Amino acid sequence: MPKRFRMTRRFNVAMTEDGYRRLRRLAQEAGLDEGEALSFLFENFDSVIDEDTFGHRLRLFNSELDARKK
Repeated sequence: MPKRFRMTRRFNVAMTEDGYRRLRRLAQEAGLDEGEALSFLFENFDSVIDEDTFGHRLRLFNSELDARKK
């Protein structure tokens, strides 16, 4: 029996413009809305990310975060 897809959590999310544009493009290409695309990404996180570059990308993002907020 297929798992029922219910949106059970709603929360405010602050995103960069680049991140939101990429999310919208992913959602459009996949035929999903933005919430469904986020659910897909997080439900499949381990198989979606490249483990070899994830840590490096995260460190870069964190190092630039304060400057991007200004």
